[in-house]
Amino acid sequence: MSLGGCGTQTAGLAFGGNAPPPTTNLVGQTEEYNGSSWSEQNDLNTSRQGLGGTGTQTAGLAFGGRLEPPTSLKNESEEYNGTSWTEGNNLNSARINPGSAGTQTAGLAFGGEGNPITADTEEYNGTSWSEQNNLGTARENPEGAGTQTAALAFGGYDGTASTAATEEYDGTSWTAGGAMGTARYSLAGGGTQSAAIAF
Repeated sequence: MSLGGCGTQTAGLAFGGNAPPPTTNLVGQTEEYNGSSWSEQNDLNTSRQGLGGTGTQTAGLAFGGRLEPPTSLKNESEEYNGTSWTEGNNLNSARINPGSAGTQTAGLAFGGEGNPITADTEEYNGTSWSEQNNLGTARENPEGAGTQTAALAFGGYDGTASTAATEEYDGTSWTAGGAMGTARYSLAGGGTQSAAIAF
């Protein structure tokens, strides 16, 4: 559980997480899905849970997460080329359970638990992360969809309760969008800014 992922229905990628019991059993395991079955691939360099992920099966991006104990937040980024993971430049803000959108060379990380819950947004250009304008609502475990210049953030936990809040990103700033019908966090999603799905 608490793993990262990216890709499509016929070319998916899953990585990291933990394998209880116990919940401290972190894994760096990577698996690819071809539309029918999963196959083992080379592991992440740093095993962790609650990490963000975006991109494709042959150009994936993993970032953030944590080790154990829970205070061990990570800012590491790794790039996947369809075979192996290589270290990339770190996030500016270590965090667990961030939202994500975009690609390996135009990635977006937003929100997450950074002690405390954060609204921080960062863009990745394939080499480095840069700070951008914050989400309107700080939250952990949000979901994302779209691209770096047309992204959607929805759901999450704001430190008090689950939220249904949705925000749209235009490559510079976040603005409020239509709320989800059901407030929730640790959800999944996909699609584009104008045609997204949450489940």
